[in-house]
Amino acid sequence: MRLRLEGGVAVVTGAASGIGRATALHLASRGCHLALVDRNAAGLEETARTAAERGIRVTQHPMDVTDATAVASLPDRVVADHGKVTILLNAAGVALQGRFSELSVEEFRWLIEINFMALVGLTKAFLPVLLRQDQAQIANISSIYGIIAPAEQTAYVASKFAVRGFSESLRHELEGTGIEITVVHPGGIRTGIATSARIAAAADQEAAKASRRAFAEAFLTYPPEQAAAAIVRAIERRQKRLLIGADARAAAVLQWLVPVRYWQVLKLRYGAYLSRPDR
Repeated sequence: MRLRLEGGVAVVTGAASGIGRATALHLASRGCHLALVDRNAAGLEETARTAAERGIRVTQHPMDVTDATAVASLPDRVVADHGKVTILLNAAGVALQGRFSELSVEEFRWLIEINFMALVGLTKAFLPVLLRQDQAQIANISSIYGIIAPAEQTAYVASKFAVRGFSESLRHELEGTGIEITVVHPGGIRTGIATSARIAAAADQEAAKASRRAFAEAFLTYPPEQAAAAIVRAIERRQKRLLIGADARAAAVLQWLVPVRYWQVLKLRYGAYLSRPDR
């Protein structure tokens, strides 16, 4: 049975930009009320203003998703404003560029806290609220890097594999309840996450910037609005797994066919974009 979007309430993290914003606006167009979460207050305000034009109720919650105290109090605030929660969309995320030898443990931990532990904390906080519903949906944004593991992305890959594994395990625990979990694996979506990625302090900054510009121009081409439409459709259909883009689907098939050697195949095809210009 499909999840009813109209009249539902979605908590959306990372709502100030990128996939989070685009999906929030698409949910709004389907009559779903919104509780928007992001640390970027200005971007959050813009998303909320546009979403409210669809005639739905929108609340803003500017906060750092790694703030455990703020996360713990968020469900009560959302329920007080909206009365219920039917969808939790964990879309907040950051990127970190650099070889593992260049990353500090602190930089690695910074990314894991945002991309994975914040998602765990939000899911833990909202699970009792979601369980009150006959039907509810959790949608967690992983990545195609939650299926394949490119070089120079150890922290990001670790976080996205963790999101995938956590989501699948939790789904099995929730069998028999009204909650379903959608794990989303986007390919190259045209957002700012890559171009705004933090670069390891020990890395060659100019070389890393040149590398990510070339990568973004070559691969980050899929419109976020189309990605949002696919995510909302998957939520409505209670789909368990969603691959977005031909690149994500092809990479997933390649990994399935040659799970150990897929990286060698990718280097043969895209080697010019998978190495820094100084290597």
